[in-house]
This record gives sequence, C-alpha cells and structure tokens, in this order.
Amino acid sequence: MLAVRPLRVEYCGEWYTVEAGAPFTIGRDSDLTIDENPYLHRTFLTLSAEYGLWWLSNVGQLLSATVSDATGSVQAWVAPGAKLPLVFQTVHVMFSAGATTYDFTVHAEEDFYNTSLTATPADGGTTVMPVSLTTTQRLLVLALAEHVLAQPAAGRATVPSSAEAAARLGWSMTTFNRKLDNVCEKLDRIGVDGLRGGRGRLATNRRARLVEYAVATRLVTAADLALLDRLAEDGASPPSS
Repeated sequence: MLAVRPLRVEYCGEWYTVEAGAPFTIGRDSDLTIDENPYLHRTFLTLSAEYGLWWLSNVGQLLSATVSDATGSVQAWVAPGAKLPLVFQTVHVMFSAGATTYDFTVHAEEDFYNTSLTATPADGGTTVMPVSLTTTQRLLVLALAEHVLAQPAAGRATVPSSAEAAARLGWSMTTFNRKLDNVCEKLDRIGVDGLRGGRGRLATNRRARLVEYAVATRLVTAADLALLDRLAEDGASPPSS
C-alpha cells in the first residue's frame, strides 16, 4: 500500500486527525459523532486510505452526501454504497438527516488537482456557474439556505419547512411551491441529482438537497443574505419573475 499523509477533519470548531489504517467513521455513534439525530445512521460515512489515495465512502442505506472542492466548481453526490477519491486539498461534505443539514470540512496535505472558480468564454465575459437564477428564485433558495449560510463555521443547521420559508418571503404557499418546482426543474435539466423523484414518486427531501447543492456550488453565499434583509425592510410583495 502506498503511504498517504494524515487528514484533518473540522466539524463544529473541533479538529480530528485521521491516520491511515482502520477506517475513520462518521455518523451518530462513530469516531466523529455528528449528532444524536435518530434520522442519522450510526455509521454513515468513512474515510479510508487505499491505493495511495484517501476515499470517502457512504456505508449508509438511506442518506446521501454532497461533496465539493473549496471553490464549489466541482461537486458530486455520493449515494449509499458509493465511494469517492478525495483529490483536492480542501473538501466540503454536506448531508441532511430529517430537517437538519450538517457539514464538515476535510483538509489534506496533498493536492492532486487544482480547480478554478471562473471560466472565460469566447466572448471575453466571465461565467461562474452553469445556471442562472431569477431574483425571486434566488430569494427562494436563500430562504431555505439561510440558517446554513449564517452559521460561522462548519456544523449543523435546520432547513426550514416550505411554510416557514414562504412566511420569511411573504409569499403564499401556492407561489412558493410553484417557484420551488421551477428551481428544481431548472437544476434537474442540467443534471443535478436528487431534486425530482422517479415515476410515481415525489422528491420529499428536495428542499434539503437544493440547499446542499446551492451552498456546495456557491450558487448562493452568505453575502447574498443581504437580499433577504432588504426584502424584509422593503416589505415583501408578490413575486413577478
């Protein structure tokens, strides 16, 4: 086995050192105990060294994790049974269990690949993300991601219910659900997993998945929260776009 250097994991202001050898477990009752949330697997994720690389494995049966690099320009969805090599120096991991979203950061000494947040198209402009949101779509995502974005460090936050998010925006439930459908369909068209159910099934966890994707890819950031404050100051009005 090729030697690999230790990892450091940051969660809720605490740091954990991960050495090669036995897998480092993450879950409700693990080496890194995330929370006592009954919706969280006792062991959900593992970090292990194989073939000269560190790997993140999903050993749970129900939950999935969203993984991104430090810039948010590379993002992957790790479903139950899947494993992913950690090739970036900084990796952010987000997942939801019940109404709570958790995130932690993995720091490595080695960086196999580098990524850039922006790309320059032929017309000389700059593009950051492969999808653009209307003003009201951005507000909807911010209302759902507000608690996650507002936390000062990686840890845990709740994702509001549709009713709570609609009230935050001053929208009716009909308007909120229509906008949520539009955002999920837009992202589904560019290949984002987990926002729509299969035939005859509903994507019951799509709000949490939307938050994970939007935060992981920097589709919305903490700086955007000022838009919600401005909306509250101006007085919410029915969205027109």
